[in-house]
Amino acid sequence: MLDLVHLREPHKDAAVGRMRSRSDAAAQALEECTRVDVQWRQLVTEIEALKSEHNSATAAMGQSRATSSPEAFAAAREAGKVRGDRIRVLEVQLGEIEQRRDDLLMAVPNLPHSSVPVGKSSEDNVEVQRWGSPRVFDFEPKAHWDLGPALGIIDFERAARMSGARFSVLVGAGARLARALINFMLQLHTTEHGYTEVEPPFLVNANALRGTGNLPKFEQDLFRIAGDWNLYLIPTAEVPLTNLHREEELDAAALPISYTAYTPCFRSEAGSYGADVRGLIRQHQFDKVELMKFTRQEDSHAALETLTRNAETVLERLGLPYRRMLLCTGDMGFASAKTYDLEVWLPSQNAYREISSCSNCEDFQARRAKIRYREPVAAAAGDKKPAKAGKMRFAHTLNGSGLAVGRTLIAILENGQQADGSVVIPEALRAHMGCDVITARERA
Repeated sequence: MLDLVHLREPHKDAAVGRMRSRSDAAAQALEECTRVDVQWRQLVTEIEALKSEHNSATAAMGQSRATSSPEAFAAAREAGKVRGDRIRVLEVQLGEIEQRRDDLLMAVPNLPHSSVPVGKSSEDNVEVQRWGSPRVFDFEPKAHWDLGPALGIIDFERAARMSGARFSVLVGAGARLARALINFMLQLHTTEHGYTEVEPPFLVNANALRGTGNLPKFEQDLFRIAGDWNLYLIPTAEVPLTNLHREEELDAAALPISYTAYTPCFRSEAGSYGADVRGLIRQHQFDKVELMKFTRQEDSHAALETLTRNAETVLERLGLPYRRMLLCTGDMGFASAKTYDLEVWLPSQNAYREISSCSNCEDFQARRAKIRYREPVAAAAGDKKPAKAGKMRFAHTLNGSGLAVGRTLIAILENGQQADGSVVIPEALRAHMGCDVITARERA
């Protein structure tokens, strides 16, 4: 959620201009929100003026009651009643306008950071760097949806019979490979990158999803459980990890706070039919290791570079070629102020495909979830008194995939495939896997 103070004059035109770089619809939503905010402030001013007038008149009535004629006193009392009724009517209107303004504000996306390139779609994203060289095959490489079933490690047909399209069953070495990836990623992030591992709930309430920006705008992408429970399956561990500190005041000296978590993720993928419907690329249920940071405001963009580098390290340890893309204003997620996408090379598609998004949401989510810290104030030299408490500020939140397990599994299968249909396991995973190569003999 954006700060209304910075959307008012003299900042309004600049904010609308930055939002227009996302889309005209986003700019229009912001303008409508600021228009309603003007109505709200005008009404507040009118109510405050009426209350001041009412208080003054009431005090004057009390002082002049003994000296005023009965007619004058009755007239003053009637005028006071009219003012009181008017105040009550305006306060009802104020509540309605405030609710409309706040509802509009919840549907406005984050403002892009000044370093984000202006653009309308993924075609306008900027490549920052590449690592590794795509393998040159001396045979025709297969797609993972052919490799997996041929090895007996992925079963799409049985998954479809029990759950429908866009589900899969990992079997034998396929299940072990997913588990090995989860263990490898968590161990790397906790022992080398300084993250604290968390096992959060996989079901969250609506308030948690509002805190991260998934509600109200993206309710169609969520799975809500049946019955009287107001609970949703998480679309990403970002939701419970962000809400770990909901409505809390963080210790500024403890920042940054870094968390990592493995969770299954559940998404309806509403509106994405026809795109990546085959294989594991876009599933309703998938596994992911998430990275999450809470930082002081001035530290968040440096923390984004660190978090992104942590995710890149996973790809490099696995020997998977990738590139880092800086997303343009028109391609960023709703809550993000700046996002890097990591795209891994998939031989079957002869293209780089997204495997991680690393975003700085600045204070957008923290405002919604009321996550704050108090800026420390140093005591003056020679002052023996304790330092005074500083200004309360909203924390900045960052998140990224470190990595999406299914897409990493795809990349390993396709990049490590051999002419005989077997798949060579990256060296970094072999201790976790218990084998160097997956062959058809690895069937469960």
